[in-house]
Amino acid sequence: MQQGKIRRYLKHGMLPQLRVFEAVARHGSFTRAAEELYLAQPTVSVQIRKLTETVGLPLLEQIGKRVHPTGAGRELYSACQDIFRTLDSVESALADIRGLKSGSLRVATSTSGKYLVPRLLAAFSKLHPGIGISLHVNSRKSVLDRLAGNMDDLYVFSNPPEDDDVVVQRILANPLVVFARADHPLAGERRIPFERFATEPLLMREPGSGTRMITERLFARHGLEPLADMELGSNEAIRETMLAGLGTSILYRYSLGLGADFGRLAMLDVEGFPVESHWHLVYPVGKRLSFVTETFMEFVRKEAPRVMADASGAPRH
Repeated sequence: MQQGKIRRYLKHGMLPQLRVFEAVARHGSFTRAAEELYLAQPTVSVQIRKLTETVGLPLLEQIGKRVHPTGAGRELYSACQDIFRTLDSVESALADIRGLKSGSLRVATSTSGKYLVPRLLAAFSKLHPGIGISLHVNSRKSVLDRLAGNMDDLYVFSNPPEDDDVVVQRILANPLVVFARADHPLAGERRIPFERFATEPLLMREPGSGTRMITERLFARHGLEPLADMELGSNEAIRETMLAGLGTSILYRYSLGLGADFGRLAMLDVEGFPVESHWHLVYPVGKRLSFVTETFMEFVRKEAPRVMADASGAPRH
């Protein structure tokens, strides 16, 4: 290999410096980078100074309260992503050789999977305790951004993207149902017409949420508008608002927990519900799946029903 052009980088402890630089550039803050990396802020400053001396060009500039990469800094930040991805691929390949005695698995899920995915990962970890596991749970939009950036090994959605550049594999049922407080006037009724249900105040997630998108489609299919006076940013907030008697909501059956005894909540028997839906495994087309990732996917396909049954107390089929 010709090493002349990169000789200057080989003389220094470059990887720790790049790790610090990437965090500073990403957060726009020395303080937040130091917190993430568990380093003292002076240490972060020293690492950035040494990296700047090695490169021979200014990498960061202070504008107001935020730190921004310079032109050279943006080039280096892009290179950091490539370097870290390459090292991650190398580690995944080595993990294959080690036979799951070590390695890593990064999974991201929208909030609809916040109760299922941790249980799947916990069960998988018991079988393979040497695998380092990380889980990112956030809004659908945030997880879609992570998917677009190829930031994780695998993604779990109830309402997966419909793009041609992703692979989608169905794993487990997670139907949409109508929730209300147990003493709601419609709680004891059967076969409630959708038009009647549509006259009830509806609690909805924020724009961009998967459940919000499906809810709007359902109402549009009936030529109706939801009577939505309130938008909330989490399913837990919707649950508490329903318990306060302020409306009904369309949610995934297990979005409020797998084994929870809802007690004060009821599922309304509305025409057209439950709406068939599933959790899905998603990853970009062309992504090189590590042996760890493929093993986890196979585990999920076989064991998800058992994990669900154990968590919910439902009988196994």
